[in-house]
Amino acid sequence: MALPPISQIAGTGVHVPGDDVDTDRIIPARYMKCVTFDGLGEYAFYDERFDADGKKKPHPLNDARYDDAAILLAGRNFGCGSSREHAPQALYRHGFRAILAESFAEIFFGNSITLGMPCLVMDGRDIRALAALIDEAPQTEINIDIPAGRVSMADTGFPATLPAHAKEALVNGRWDAIADLLEGLDAVRATAAKLPYMRAA
Repeated sequence: MALPPISQIAGTGVHVPGDDVDTDRIIPARYMKCVTFDGLGEYAFYDERFDADGKKKPHPLNDARYDDAAILLAGRNFGCGSSREHAPQALYRHGFRAILAESFAEIFFGNSITLGMPCLVMDGRDIRALAALIDEAPQTEINIDIPAGRVSMADTGFPATLPAHAKEALVNGRWDAIADLLEGLDAVRATAAKLPYMRAA
């Protein structure tokens, strides 16, 4: 059973500048003790958004102009550091449905695609130009056309790339490997039954 195809994403954006934003900055390790991922959204970028007393610090995600932003802009090597799945989960549950960056850490990228949260690569100049447009008109929607590899805002468009395997998985509703595995469960069982080491002793 295929999942809903993801080919178009629309929403307002927010720019979190800087390179090498690692997974510990995205979701501090002390919030990884959760049983489910449900409440992680409120802790996204927590230590960068709040001081030790829980008071807000200057951060784009604390800026009311970017409330409800669904598209995150970032720099190079976004999501580096540990392989924690909690990082893309925190961003997804905060409300983000796509990330645009100059580059991504490989494991973060894979974990995000499995959530159905596309990570598209854009040229640094285009990221900065799009960030400037967001700053000028934060309530204007950004549209992402995954098959076309295009990001647009108002009358301005930018190229954005996604590896072919990720694009195919998203537009065909095959972005969750566990769902694919469950769909093929009968075939898995049939194959397992033929393997000597899988039979009961």
